[in-house]
Amino acid sequence: MNTRTVGSVMTRNVVTARPDTSFKDLVTTLADERVSALPVVDDEGLVVGIVSEGDLLHRLDLPPDSPHGRLLHRRRPAPAGPLGDIAAGLMTRPVVTIGSDATVGSASRLLEKHGVKRLPVVDGGRLVGIVSRRDLLSTYLRADDDIRAEVRADALLSDPDAVGIVVDEGIVTLTGTVGRRSTADIAGRLARAVSGVVDVVNLLDWKYDDSAELRRHYVFDAQVGPTVRWPT
Repeated sequence: MNTRTVGSVMTRNVVTARPDTSFKDLVTTLADERVSALPVVDDEGLVVGIVSEGDLLHRLDLPPDSPHGRLLHRRRPAPAGPLGDIAAGLMTRPVVTIGSDATVGSASRLLEKHGVKRLPVVDGGRLVGIVSRRDLLSTYLRADDDIRAEVRADALLSDPDAVGIVVDEGIVTLTGTVGRRSTADIAGRLARAVSGVVDVVNLLDWKYDDSAELRRHYVFDAQVGPTVRWPT
C-alpha cells in the first residue's frame, strides 16, 4: 500500500539561515523568498534552531507599558545586545523535527501536539527538507479516479469484482458481499489508509461472521516430561 511519507510531500530546496545571520538579513530573506520561517543550520548542516516571523516580532522596539509590549515580554523577552540582533539569539530551540520516512499522519499529529506550522525534516540531524501544513494537505488533492484505482488494487483482500467502490470528493464507499466479516473490516481499514482518502463508508456485507473465532483463545494442555539425554 502506498501510504505517503513526509519525504514524498516535503519541500527539498529549503532556504536556511546561519546562527550569525543578522536580523535585517533574516527579514530580507523571508520577504524575498516569500516564506514565513527559516531553519537555522550550523557548518555541518545540523539544524540548531528555526526562526519565524513571530520570533522576529519579539525584537520590535515596543513600549514596555503598551499592551503588545507586555504580551511579548511575557511570552519571551527579546535578548539584549548583539545576541538579539542575530539568528542565534532570535531562533526557537530546541527544534521539533521529523524524519523523511515518517508518515504524513505522524507529521500532522506532531504539528498539532507542539502547536507549530512546519517541521524541519532531518536525516541524522542534517536538514534534508521542510514540511508544512500546506504540504500535508496536498495529499488530499488526488483525483477520485486515482484513489479508486489504488483502493481496488491494494485495499481489497477479496475478489475486487465482488466489491463496489465509489469515490466522491475523497470519500470512499464500499458495497457488496465478501466471505467473512473480518475481511470486510480489514478492507475498510486498508481503504482508509490509502493516500488522499478523506473518509470511508463501509457498507460491505459478509456471508460468515467470524468474530467469535477471532476472540477465541486456544489452550494447549500439554505436559513437559523429563529431559532425556542420549549417550554420546
